[in-house]
Amino acid sequence: MKDKTIDYILRATWQAVSRMYNDEASKFDGSMAIGFALLSIDKEDGTPSTYISNRMGMEPTSLTRTLKTLEEKGLITRKKNPEDGRGVLISLTDLGKEMRAQSKETVLKFNESVKKNISEEKLNHFMEVAEIINDLITEKKIF
Repeated sequence: MKDKTIDYILRATWQAVSRMYNDEASKFDGSMAIGFALLSIDKEDGTPSTYISNRMGMEPTSLTRTLKTLEEKGLITRKKNPEDGRGVLISLTDLGKEMRAQSKETVLKFNESVKKNISEEKLNHFMEVAEIINDLITEKKIF
C-alpha cells in the first residue's frame, strides 16, 4: 500500500467498515445509517432532531429521509420539543431501544476486535493522525 494515497486508504477503509456494518445490520432489517441514528438518540429522554444531524454529520435532507425510515419501521416517534416549541424531539420506541442495543453491541464488538489485533500504541497513533487530518480540514489548511 506504499503507493496508495492517504485519501485512498481512508476511503477504502471506510467503505470496508461501512459494508461490514451494513451486512451485519441487514440481518436485523436495518442499515448502518439506521444504527448510527439510533445510537445518536438518548434512549431515555429522546433527542432534538438538530442534535442528531450534528452528531452524525448529516445534511438535513439526508437526516429527514433517515428519520422517516426510522418512523416507518416503528423505531422512533416525533413530538414537539417541550423546551423549544419550534423543534422536534425524537424518542425511541421499545423496538427502537432493542435495535439501538443491537447496534451498540455491534459497534462494541468491532472495537473489541480491532483492539485485540492492533496494539494500543498503534491505535493511539492512528487516533492522533485522524485528529490531525480532521483539524487540517476543519481549519482549511489544505486548500
